[in-house]
Amino acid sequence: MFKEKDGSSFDRMGDLNTLIGKGSQFEGNLNVQNSLRIDGKLKGNIKSSDSIIIGKEGDVEGDIEVKNAVIGGKVKGKISATGKVTLESSSVFFGTMRATKLVIDEGAVFDGTSHMKEANNKSTPHPPTSRTKIKEPEDNTQPSKSEPGKEVH
Repeated sequence: MFKEKDGSSFDRMGDLNTLIGKGSQFEGNLNVQNSLRIDGKLKGNIKSSDSIIIGKEGDVEGDIEVKNAVIGGKVKGKISATGKVTLESSSVFFGTMRATKLVIDEGAVFDGTSHMKEANNKSTPHPPTSRTKIKEPEDNTQPSKSEPGKEVH
């Protein structure tokens, strides 16, 4: 629960109606109507109409499709979020991530790839990578070999 400056409160994550507690183990696919919190171990795919919170003790192996995600534990797989993904300082992530916004706290481990996308699911253009060859503009300010000392314009 968060508080506004005027003192009123609001819940950014929606209704939390599913919990996999510490010490619990689950294998299979989950389709959750609202938000989900995982403090145990889950092996399988997760689909949620709202948000997922993976606590410090949480361990997920599988693909996750959500609106928002807050990761405090370990995730191995693919995360696809239409909103924001936050990797807290205690988190360990191995895999591929697609999100509109990505926050990685100091101390978090991120081993994989990320793709940023806009809210309308279009990927944002990435700058050229080291494998991309960029054509250098011709430098016309070099002296001509036929006329030493004279610049070509």
